[in-house]
Amino acid sequence: MDLTKASGVYVIAATPFHDDGRIDLTSTDSMVDFYRACGATGMTILGVMGEAPKLDQEESVSLSKHIIKRAGPSMPVIVGVSAPGFANMRSLARTVMDAGAAGVMIAPPNTLRTDDQIITYYKQAVDAIGDDVPFVIQDFPITFTVVMAPKVIRSIIQELPSCVMLKHEDWPGLEKISTLRGFEADGSMRHVSILCGNGGLFLDFECERGADGAMTGYAFPDMLVDVVKLQQAGKRDAAHDLFDAHLPLVRYEQQPGAGLAVRKYLMKKRGVIASDAQRKPGAGLSAKARAEVDYLFERLARHDIRAKAA
Repeated sequence: MDLTKASGVYVIAATPFHDDGRIDLTSTDSMVDFYRACGATGMTILGVMGEAPKLDQEESVSLSKHIIKRAGPSMPVIVGVSAPGFANMRSLARTVMDAGAAGVMIAPPNTLRTDDQIITYYKQAVDAIGDDVPFVIQDFPITFTVVMAPKVIRSIIQELPSCVMLKHEDWPGLEKISTLRGFEADGSMRHVSILCGNGGLFLDFECERGADGAMTGYAFPDMLVDVVKLQQAGKRDAAHDLFDAHLPLVRYEQQPGAGLAVRKYLMKKRGVIASDAQRKPGAGLSAKARAEVDYLFERLARHDIRAKAA
C-alpha cells in the first residue's frame, strides 16, 4: 500500500488490559473488529495512547503481530517504534514489517532542539531501520517538546524518500498544514499524506486546510470517519454539525493526564473492551469524573444515535 496517498481515519488504538494489568487479547480482537465496523481506513498501534512505554519488547512484538493478523490485508497497520536507542527501534521495525505492518511511526526524542538535530535524527533513524521501511513523522510538540518548523518537515520529506506520512498534532497547527500544502503547490516538496491527531479536536478545519484525515483515537471513531467523508464530499455544514455535536465530549477527553482514562471508560461503555484498566502507572477516573462523562454521553445521544445505542 502506498501510504503517501493514505486518507480517511487511522485509529490510534488503545491497548486493552485486564484489571490485573495483563494484555486482554479478547478485547483486542473486539476492538479491531469495532474499528473496522466504524469504517476506519487503518490502525496505528503502540502510540502514546497505546501505553507503549509500559510494554516490554516481547509484549510489543506479540501484540503487534496479533493485531496485524486480526486486521488482515484490508486494514493497514502502522506501528509506533519510537525508542531511546536505535537498536530496539530497528529490531521492532524489522520484526513488525516482516509480520505485515504497512509502516512505522517515529517520534523525535525530547533532547532535540535545533533544526539540524531534528533532521539528523531522522536520517540516523532511517539508517537504523532501513530505507525500505515506510515511516511516519510524529509531530507532537506538546508531548515531545520538539518543535518542527514546516521547513524542517519539508527537509525530512525531501531528503528521505521512505518518509510517507506526517502525523500532524501541533497545536495550533492549521497554518502549518496550509504551509506544507503550499510547499507542494510550489513544487518544493513532494506529496505525502497528512493525518491529524489531538483527539480530533481540530479535525473539522484541518480537513479544510488540506489534511487527508485523522490519526487519532477519540472513543467515537465512527464520527471521525463521517466528518472526513462529509468534508471530502464537500458537505461542509453537515460535517461541522456532526463535529459540533461531539465537541463537548472530544474536549473532555483531551484533558492532559486524564484523556486515556476517559477514552477507555467510553470504549468500555460502548462495549468495545471489557475493562477500562490502564497498566500502572496510570490514574483512573474519580466517581465525579465518571458522572460528568456519563452526562456528556447522554447529551450526545440526543444528536447521535450511536451514543443512544450504547
